[in-house]
Amino acid sequence: MGTIDPADGLTLVYTGDGKGKTTASIGLAVRAAGRNQKVLMIQFIKSAQRDYGEQVSLEKLGIEMIQTGVGFTWKKTPVEHREALKKAWILTKERVMSGEHDLIILDEINNALAIDRFPIDDVLPLEELLTLIKERPRGMHLVLTGRNAHEKIMDAADLVSEVVMHKHYYQEGVPAIMGLEL
Repeated sequence: MGTIDPADGLTLVYTGDGKGKTTASIGLAVRAAGRNQKVLMIQFIKSAQRDYGEQVSLEKLGIEMIQTGVGFTWKKTPVEHREALKKAWILTKERVMSGEHDLIILDEINNALAIDRFPIDDVLPLEELLTLIKERPRGMHLVLTGRNAHEKIMDAADLVSEVVMHKHYYQEGVPAIMGLEL
């Protein structure tokens, strides 16, 4: 038996360039809710200004989802993104340390941490996230999704799954599809 004690809470990372990272985390949310566990999903990039199918479904299941982003990085200014990330990080620390949830999903946090078009470390510090992973309440599971997971995040995780794209209809010019991406 190894040194991992699931009763302490696990850290799971879903990363890679393929489709399905958020979807995998939603599967865990549904499973946990089915076991009467309290689940929270915080989305770091998606904006509350848009309507997403997962938000509608999770709400029906009693799973709280908070969208903290302002949308895709190329459509907003660095100032807008930095302010949104700062607020998201403050909220995340508060909600994790409150100990009210059994499972918290930090959706697309890896994407946020990988932003290199403007500085983000002062509003979403990697080292603080690593500390939060270590110091979260006992028994709480954390899931971190998004492309380009930082090596330190993967090292801190108990499970890392990489979703690899071999083929995607986006490459053929097919836009996001209602029910599959929206």
